[in-house]
Amino acid sequence: MLRSSLVGAGVVALICGVVALLARIPPAFIFLFWGAVIVLSIVYERFRYKPLESAAPGPGWTKTEERFIDDETGEAVTVWLQRETGERRYVRG
Repeated sequence: MLRSSLVGAGVVALICGVVALLARIPPAFIFLFWGAVIVLSIVYERFRYKPLESAAPGPGWTKTEERFIDDETGEAVTVWLQRETGERRYVRG
């Protein structure tokens, strides 16, 4: 809900920036800049954070003691670690 509202606010800022730019109003670049920052940061955040996996990863992965409740789904999450690369995977359960 919050994410959608922020994307909406960013799109409105971008539209206002384009309109202001076409009308040659000086603060047009401010609206364009902040609208782009908001939209791009939300889009980046969606791709940056990995989704939860349903099954444990294959060989070479170690189950850690780290567990938490995912805010979005309300499910328990277990963290798995690949020691060679330091990569982490988040698995339901």
